[in-house]
Amino acid sequence: MLNRLREQREAKGWSQGELARRLGVSRQTINAVETDKYDPSLPLALRMAKLFAVAVPDLFIDDWEPENADGR
Repeated sequence: MLNRLREQREAKGWSQGELARRLGVSRQTINAVETDKYDPSLPLALRMAKLFAVAVPDLFIDDWEPENADGR
């Protein structure tokens, strides 16, 4: 899932560590989300969106495409 977390964090002038502290998670979690190695839980995604005063869909971009009925 693509996201704008780094963009939002940098706009606030926060380090990954500062954002992690504000959200109650590790810096490694923030790094993993920013580099698309980890999709946050719904509660964490909601906290992130609330912290940046944006809607979840404005912070996270769903790039998933469903398969056609015939499997393609």
